[in-house]
Amino acid sequence: MDLVPQLDSPHSDNGGGGGSGSLASGALSPGASSAGTVSALASPSRYESQKRRDWNTFGQYLRNHRPPLSLARCSGAHVLEFLRYLDQFGKTKVHTAACPFFGHPAPPAPCPCPLRQAWGSLDALVGRLRAAYEENGGRPENNPFGARAVRLYLREVRDHQSRARGVSYEKKKKRKKAPPHPVPAAVISSSHDGNGHHYEHQMPPPPPPGAAA
Repeated sequence: MDLVPQLDSPHSDNGGGGGSGSLASGALSPGASSAGTVSALASPSRYESQKRRDWNTFGQYLRNHRPPLSLARCSGAHVLEFLRYLDQFGKTKVHTAACPFFGHPAPPAPCPCPLRQAWGSLDALVGRLRAAYEENGGRPENNPFGARAVRLYLREVRDHQSRARGVSYEKKKKRKKAPPHPVPAAVISSSHDGNGHHYEHQMPPPPPPGAAA
């Protein structure tokens, strides 16, 4: 994912050396096996890991800000600064109005138009940071990632990139399945013969509408 730059150089949490030695020697005790199972179950999901990385990156952005910003003073305007700052690390070609490939979903040749963060990536990032803000003690009513200015900015980015790239971000509506035609029950008729005997005849159901005669 090309969304958040690696401002720092995080190291992997998995050492690998000791674990590999234990597995190779076959010296795992039942207690160690249980501990490994609990650790695997407690490991964060991919979403949670990405959210934590995004939150750490935003925190470092605030510390590197001039002047430095505290989270309590962060507003929607600072979130917009952060999103525009991320554009320099984008990998999505967004054609300018003067480009001959403006609105072309599959340009046949390269062009000098700038690379930007894709709208979908920014939208997902804001969603994760909005959740992380409240998980880290922020009040929902003061959440800068839910500010109206941020929502309007994301909408403008979506509309502009949709026109410039010739793609649609509208969700496709699922077509409702037509209800199945009810199968008519068989018709039972009765008759009497001349000797007074009673007979019942089961007639086949009529063909469904549109069926060939």
